[in-house]
Amino acid sequence: MDRDLWSGLAVFETIVEAGSFARAATRLGLSASALSHAMRSLETKLGVRLLDRTTRSLAPTPAGEELLVRLRPAIASVAGALADLDNARERPAGRIRVSAHRVAAIYAILPRLADFARAYPDIAVELVVDDGFVDIVADRFDCGVRHAQTLQADMISVRISAPVPLVFVAAPAYLADHPAPVDPDGIAAHRCLCYRYTSSGVVHRWEFERDGRKVERSVRGDFITNDIDVMRDAAVAGLGVTCLPLPHAALQLAAGTLVEVLADWAPTLPPNHLYYPSRRQPTAAFQAFVAAMRM
Repeated sequence: MDRDLWSGLAVFETIVEAGSFARAATRLGLSASALSHAMRSLETKLGVRLLDRTTRSLAPTPAGEELLVRLRPAIASVAGALADLDNARERPAGRIRVSAHRVAAIYAILPRLADFARAYPDIAVELVVDDGFVDIVADRFDCGVRHAQTLQADMISVRISAPVPLVFVAAPAYLADHPAPVDPDGIAAHRCLCYRYTSSGVVHRWEFERDGRKVERSVRGDFITNDIDVMRDAAVAGLGVTCLPLPHAALQLAAGTLVEVLADWAPTLPPNHLYYPSRRQPTAAFQAFVAAMRM
């Protein structure tokens, strides 16, 4: 088969799966204009239009849809052959793309990567930090890392951390002017620094837990951000009380720039899990990565 033709077919399948030229270009590491040129060249060679394109959407034509039905099994077969070839290597090699929320990336994944790199020098790891929802299949990640209760359906999951304690904290200067709350109801009198989820746009509702009793509160949200580092730094600056994963506030607590409040009411997040599609055929490199992350 013409090498350019096969390349064009692979580009076509990626564009349809991604849903846009821009997202497909990101996945393939090419420019959108290069992909557009490749599609025009493919359609010219085949003598048929494969995509209906507007400024806002794209979809395969009936001919393109029919081609995809037969093309996708062939691409999956090639991917399987490459995976088998990878598994035959004496030393695993390749690239692993991981999507993880910030706290898991810093405290669960990074501490293990130095040993992993020494053991598997031919495996490259791309760690994309995103606190929002990520479709790891559509975005071509090998795996994702999230808390257990947020995992996507039809996924294999592997626990990679212990449960994650949360803490309510504020700066000493803030508490000097605003006496610390003694129970969840007392939080209503305080300036609260809140987190907005990037994907859903929802502001995090604070949860409190004591002796098996759970209480949920909507707080005022005097300062709202979608970045957990900014939220922590705002607390250090004295803007108010916030809720943070303990690992993310540990240094500031030790240094005294943050002080814990409502310690008896602090809840705990579920463990972090690495997850990946049950239908994927793991390469030797991916299996090595999962084993290194497993708790």
